[in-house]
Amino acid sequence: MKSSGSITAGKDSKTGSARDALWPNYSPPQDLVITHGLGSELFTAAGDAYLDFLSGIAVTSFGHAHPHLVAALNEQSGKVWHLSNVFRIPAAERLAGRLSEHSFADRVFFANSGTEAVEAGIKAIRGYQLASGNADRYRIIGFSGSFHGRTLAALAAAGNESHMRGFIPMDYGFDQVEWENLPQLKQAIGANTAGIILEPVQGEGGIRPISAEFMQQVKGLCEEHGLVLMMDEVQCGVGRSGKLFAHQHYGITPDVMALAKGLGGGFPVGACLTTEAIGETMVVGTHGSTFGGNPLAMAVGNAVMDLLLEPGQLDEVTAKSDYLMDHLQKLVAQFPKLIVSIHGLGLMIGIKCVVPCGDMLNKLRSKKLLVGKSGANMIRLLPPLNISYEHLDQALQIIEEALLEFQDA
Repeated sequence: MKSSGSITAGKDSKTGSARDALWPNYSPPQDLVITHGLGSELFTAAGDAYLDFLSGIAVTSFGHAHPHLVAALNEQSGKVWHLSNVFRIPAAERLAGRLSEHSFADRVFFANSGTEAVEAGIKAIRGYQLASGNADRYRIIGFSGSFHGRTLAALAAAGNESHMRGFIPMDYGFDQVEWENLPQLKQAIGANTAGIILEPVQGEGGIRPISAEFMQQVKGLCEEHGLVLMMDEVQCGVGRSGKLFAHQHYGITPDVMALAKGLGGGFPVGACLTTEAIGETMVVGTHGSTFGGNPLAMAVGNAVMDLLLEPGQLDEVTAKSDYLMDHLQKLVAQFPKLIVSIHGLGLMIGIKCVVPCGDMLNKLRSKKLLVGKSGANMIRLLPPLNISYEHLDQALQIIEEALLEFQDA
C-alpha cells in the first residue's frame, strides 16, 4: 500500500527553539538546565544545587569534575585525540592489561558504549562457536526484564516487546526465558544454543540481583552443554556492587563480560572482556570500532582504574551501601503504605513504591534530589561511588520529607 502523503509534509518553515531540532525521543524536565557539577552535586545557572543520586545512570562513578579525571583528560587532550586502531595506542594496552589483571579475562576489545560492548560479546560468542566447528550453534538465551542496549541485536537479546516494537522483524537468533526460571532455561537449551547472557543485577528490570543459587545453576548448565556464559555488567560493574565486578559476589567466572558506563567516569567508553579461547577467534577483520579505544577515552579509563584500585575504595562502597540500605529499610517500616521494599547490591539500589514512582521522582526533584526510575514502579538510586556520608544523610532526609508530604496529602 502506497503512502498517501509526503514524508516532508508539515515542514513549512524552520521555526521554534533550538531544542526543537532534537529528536523527541527523550523527555527531560524543561525547567531544569544544568550548567556544571562538582563532586556529588549539580548546579543550574541560577545557582541551585541538586544532589545527584543518578550519576548519569551509573556513569559518573566518581562524581563530577573529579580532579584526577579532569587532569588525565586535559593532559591527553593536549597531545593527541585520535589515531584509529590501525596504530598502537599504549593507553589502551595499559587499560586492557589492568582489566585483565583484575578479572577472569585474557583479551579486551574497546568500544564507545555499553550496547557496543554487548554487540561485540554477541559476535564473540557466535565467532567462538563457529571457530570451534559448531556453525549451527548461534542462538543465545536471555532473560525477561533484561536490558542490554538499544542496537537491534541488544534489543533482541533482551526481548522487551515495548523496546522492540516496529524495529525487530525477526528474532535475530535469541530466545528469552523468565528470570530465574530454571525449568524454562533447561527447556530453551537446544542443539543450536551458543550461549547465555545475563545481568548479575538487572537495572531496567527492577534492580534485581540474581540469586547465588540460580547463578550457580546457570554456570553449571553452560559447562554441561558447552555454552558461552556472558555477563552484562554495563551498569552493575566497575565497582558499583562493592566488588570490582558484580559476578565476583557469586564465586563464578563468565567467559565474556560487557562493561561501560562507570568505566569512563563520564567519558564514553565500553569494553568487552573475554577468555583467551574466545578472544583469539576475533582476528583481523572480524570486528572493529572507529573511535573505540581512542587516546582520550583510554586516558580517562586508566584514571578511573587508579581510583577504583585505591586501597579500601571498594570496602567503602560496601560500607556506604549498608548504611544507606539500613536507613532506607527504616523508612519502609515507617511508611509501609508508600514504599514496600528495598532492593539492590552495593550502590545500585531500588526503592519499590506504592505511590507512582514518577510522582516520587518529581517530588524528590522538587526538593533538589535527582534519582532515576526502574521497572516495577521503583525509584533507582545510583550515587557516585565516593559519595560522602553527609550527602547520604542529606538524601535520606529529603526522601523522608517527601514521604511525609505524600502521607499528609
